[in-house]
Amino acid sequence: MRVALVHDWLVTMGGAERVLEEIAKMYPDAPIYTGVVDHKRLSPYLKTRQIIPTLVQNWPKATRFYNRYLPLLMYGFEQLDLSHYDLVISSSAAVAKGVITRAETLHVSYVHTPMRYAWDLYHEYQRLEARGISRKLMGPVFHYMRLWDRVATDRVDVLIANSTTVRSRIQKHYRRPAVVIHPPVSVARYSLMEPIQDYYLVLSRLVSYKRIDLAIDACNALKLPLWVAGDGPERARLERRAGPTIRFLGPVPESSLGTLMGQAQALLFPGEEDFGIVPVEMQASGRPVIAFHRGGVRDTVIPDHTGILFPEQTVEDLVGAIEQFRTMIWDSVAIREHAQQFNPDRFRAQFLPVINQALTLHQEGLGLT
Repeated sequence: MRVALVHDWLVTMGGAERVLEEIAKMYPDAPIYTGVVDHKRLSPYLKTRQIIPTLVQNWPKATRFYNRYLPLLMYGFEQLDLSHYDLVISSSAAVAKGVITRAETLHVSYVHTPMRYAWDLYHEYQRLEARGISRKLMGPVFHYMRLWDRVATDRVDVLIANSTTVRSRIQKHYRRPAVVIHPPVSVARYSLMEPIQDYYLVLSRLVSYKRIDLAIDACNALKLPLWVAGDGPERARLERRAGPTIRFLGPVPESSLGTLMGQAQALLFPGEEDFGIVPVEMQASGRPVIAFHRGGVRDTVIPDHTGILFPEQTVEDLVGAIEQFRTMIWDSVAIREHAQQFNPDRFRAQFLPVINQALTLHQEGLGLT
């Protein structure tokens, strides 16, 4: 069977790229098609694979400003010739699912989310992120992107969502069903640590929609120590907002993450994520998560057992959740055991049967069995 993998872009190793890496290990001979690729930023394993970028790869600074080339990426993915493959698996939070395949080819898309800047976060991006000419062009450009995205999704035979939240978005925006398979998390890399230190932790890219400002304001109000690990365009603004109990660590090497998470009081997670790998990693370290009750944490955090979910994205609600956390006793062993269900073996055990069943049904529909 001839298999091809497709991914939006390969310019960093985030959660979506870890999912692609796990899928790639299941299909070791499959080439990987992508919008643009920066080989220097890939994991050692992905560096060994055949990677074929779209025509956008040759445009100026494409690996840095790939998001500015979205309309060209839409066109670029449609130009990829996948006509000789029997199975195409796309990993998509944006445009990868827009590839064109033959009727005889089964296309399964693992959807990390529908394009959030085109759908449910459109007005927030327009209000907070767009400036100057970008704000003026955003309306008509994203109107076209929504039309294209809906048509592109119609080309997919089977949709897999990475969380129940994303399944709901798929139903809302595309009017399609999807099966939920949570992403693989390398929980074995994390372990229980002693002693627990007197700090709360934020581990995140510092961008506006992550709402790190809520964590800072809450810890300012309670005069609690907060360590902020990560970097991003919001760092300078957040540093100005922070009081004397807030410490900014900057980017933290992977070799230090286990200790950083395992010795923290709790992870503060005030944003909304499609799935959220960091909260699972925190629980794999045996430590609780205090999170906004939306997005993927509803699948991964058990209220009052592995963490606390607060109802509204306000400083008052986060302060209340932290105060509740401080009155409770937490079982680190039970928290870590809960996280084990998200390991890569479980992902493979759920993913492959979905693919195999879809292949059987697809072949029957074509009269090939």
